[in-house]
Amino acid sequence: MPDYRRLRVALLGAGAVGSQVAALLRLHSAELADRASASLELAGIAVRNLDAPRETDLPKELFTTDAESLIVGADIVIELMGGIEPARTYLLQAINSGADVVTANKALLATHGPEIFDAADQVGAQVYYEAAAAGAIPIIRPLRDSLAGDRVQRIMGIVNGTTNYILDRMDTEGAEFADVLADAQRLGYAEADPTADVEGYDAAQKAAILASLAFHTSVPLESVHREGITGIDKAMMDAARHAGLVIKLLAVCERLRDGDSESISVRVYPALIDRTHPLASVHGANNAVFVQAEAAGNLMFYGAGAGGVQTASAVLGDVVSAARRHIAGGVGVGESTRANLAVVPIGQVTTRYQITLEVDDQPGVLATVAGILSEGRVSIATVEQTVAGEPVPGGGTAPQTPENTARLVIGTHKAKEQDLSETVSRLAGSGVVERVVSVLRVEGE
Repeated sequence: MPDYRRLRVALLGAGAVGSQVAALLRLHSAELADRASASLELAGIAVRNLDAPRETDLPKELFTTDAESLIVGADIVIELMGGIEPARTYLLQAINSGADVVTANKALLATHGPEIFDAADQVGAQVYYEAAAAGAIPIIRPLRDSLAGDRVQRIMGIVNGTTNYILDRMDTEGAEFADVLADAQRLGYAEADPTADVEGYDAAQKAAILASLAFHTSVPLESVHREGITGIDKAMMDAARHAGLVIKLLAVCERLRDGDSESISVRVYPALIDRTHPLASVHGANNAVFVQAEAAGNLMFYGAGAGGVQTASAVLGDVVSAARRHIAGGVGVGESTRANLAVVPIGQVTTRYQITLEVDDQPGVLATVAGILSEGRVSIATVEQTVAGEPVPGGGTAPQTPENTARLVIGTHKAKEQDLSETVSRLAGSGVVERVVSVLRVEGE
């Protein structure tokens, strides 16, 4: 092997991803050195518990509980601990010591990204985080670099593998949410406490990161509208299938225009998309990000969104990039967040909806419902009444409803979220609507 300059790499964390990164660094050291034009020496691995079981066989002398001493003198620090603290403190220490940092910590970047990026700018260091948004899928570099000369108009992403696995099985097998969630936990797709996944918190963190990159604007996590999938049931899946649609948990990042002014919307919720849309064909625990740019047009990024070795691939790509930067010299490239576009609340978003109602089964009800929708500036595109127990096209049967009630499935034209929300409240209190079963947005047009 050529006499490459040696770079010391410190690894913080040795869980599913960290242990794979360490193993691959050692296994492919010669190849990585050739690609980076630098010898990458794994100086050590900081862990909380030296005796914890590891997924890979690594020399015990690499492990230490003294992360701060390991950081000192490192050229590249890889943070794979997860959580906010002490990860935030360690990253700032690494940056201030002159190291470039690589992280897959979406929670940290979504909440403290500006602080970390500013610290790197101050000392000319670089923060790499390809693995923070969609696992092995290369989406950070395309947004930050390849599309830097374009104007991204919209991003729709399936960025959480657990929820996609659950919804996909509910759609393809007619399974119930609770049953599939239990299977996901047994298979390791979902944690014992699945809240971060099924309530959309994980996807919201990734949406904040993607939107910040796409629109060159710092997007606080609290500005991301978030809804989960716990309210999705078999009847909703059957209704979607009957309409030629499928339900996915989507992260939607969108550029909005009102006259001469621009703003952005960042939101996560279960939404209906047409079965002909590329995102409809994303099955199992896979992720995909669909980007619409002004000049480049439509772009699709697809692949594994999680998994130790898959995520390690993205981390090691960042390590090679960091090593190349060290060899080339110069200051790091800062994050572009100078557009300062306002992040609007969900009420200002305009989209289509599917509203499912249980109503009194008597003459004049549909006219009353239509009148309430019209008064609320919500225009009906389609309406269908289903009868309990009867088969519906596309598979399944119409769900049971209380005696003397019927179920209406109403598709709307585009409407403002605030108008729709107020109208649904009036429907619920109208006297003819027994229950608002669901309100789902329709995306992908």
